[in-house]
Amino acid sequence: MKLLKKLLNLLVDVGVNLSESMPVKTLIQPVSRMIRRRVAVVLANKGLTVSAVAGLVGCGVSTVSRSLERIVNTGDIVDRPRSGRPATYSETFKLELIGFYCQTQPLPNSGRWTLRWAAVHLAAHPEIINAIPSKSSIHRILKENNLKPHQSRYFLHITDPDFFPKMDHLIKLYLNPPKNLFFFDECPGIQILKRLVPDLRTDETMKRLEEFEYIRNGTMNVLAFFNHANGRVHAECHADHKTDTFMAIFKRQVATCPVDEKIHYVMDNLSTHRGYPFCKTVAELSGVVCPSEKELNNLEKRVEWLKSTDKRIIIHFTPYHGSWLNLVEFWFGIMNKKVLNGSYGSAEELKESFEAFLEEWNTLLAHPFRWSYDGKGLHKKAVNRFTEMLKQAANKLEITTLTKQMRLMTNLFDNYFDEVPRENWGKLFDVLRLQEAKLRNSIINEEGLLKKEHAENALNSLLSVLEDYIWQNVPKAA
Repeated sequence: MKLLKKLLNLLVDVGVNLSESMPVKTLIQPVSRMIRRRVAVVLANKGLTVSAVAGLVGCGVSTVSRSLERIVNTGDIVDRPRSGRPATYSETFKLELIGFYCQTQPLPNSGRWTLRWAAVHLAAHPEIINAIPSKSSIHRILKENNLKPHQSRYFLHITDPDFFPKMDHLIKLYLNPPKNLFFFDECPGIQILKRLVPDLRTDETMKRLEEFEYIRNGTMNVLAFFNHANGRVHAECHADHKTDTFMAIFKRQVATCPVDEKIHYVMDNLSTHRGYPFCKTVAELSGVVCPSEKELNNLEKRVEWLKSTDKRIIIHFTPYHGSWLNLVEFWFGIMNKKVLNGSYGSAEELKESFEAFLEEWNTLLAHPFRWSYDGKGLHKKAVNRFTEMLKQAANKLEITTLTKQMRLMTNLFDNYFDEVPRENWGKLFDVLRLQEAKLRNSIINEEGLLKKEHAENALNSLLSVLEDYIWQNVPKAA
């Protein structure tokens, strides 16, 4: 492992973007010949044999030998002039093509280019980049730069201005867990689907064939408590997940815990979990007097009371858009694959299958889910993502989301400044200034007066703290 880390550091020195999770040979395959030669020379100078270097960089021994010979004789390893036809496309053209393919959309505000579509479109409109590249040329240029704009994946953006203090609280709780810690959540609106024909098996590989069409037979809701200590789950299927349903299963779960010990629950911000009826239930099960409804007349007061540690039951709330911080979500993912992909003709059939799986889990499969994530790097990622949003689509951001993002940035600056490199704060300020007119125009066009006021205050506050920082760190003239 030490040798690998040393090798990775050497490769980073010559400009290769690496990850320890991939073999070195695989990592440097997409990079240019020039970088591969530089890597070979650096590794050889560090004492590795020519054959070892060749194996690491993924080229022949003769190639490495020639690179070493040339660096000694000429002092460089650039490509020598070659005979034959000169390159069809210049580096400038390649950059223009990449910009067109990766930074434009084929339809107004939507769509994604394919190789064939882009080639046909450029043939019809050669004035865009002053050339008509073929489909294969577009593919080759993208591949040379290891670009894959056709790929995409979902992500859950941070919207809670107080996300990071809440995350820090939960991480500390997980790394030093109390004796009785449970994670609760609902899996609502599960579709009960009946396939038109049973599954079949192929003759050769016995691969399962699933019928595409189905009949809907209503929905089901699963409410589950995950025990941090042993991984066992207390869960029930219900037709709804209203307040009364939630509190009934909550009481049944609390009844399984020692009466003289504190119990901690992690749950999300559903209104059912923060209403006054739930406060009364928690007070009753904790053996304390519940404050009056007048005393807990708003959401903030109820949340603070539920979080208070001077009672038997203590509730810990995840941040908004922070469902991944709740360990029961991992169990729901397992349950989904084991149970919900089946074919069920009624709610009773689904419930029977779910209860059989639950018994199997608690008897044979249950195990704790150990938390190891420390949150490092997420602060920088949040700043970078917001910077990119402003750069690419400042006038398309919904005002409420924009307001929350600007408050999040201000809170990050005030409380987690050192978690984000200074150059990233500088980039955010530059982009914010560049897009300020668009942002203020979006705020002016907002119909809701309160939304408009909140957005303007958030923008002014963020600009103020960033401007003060930039001003204080600008080198003073002699």
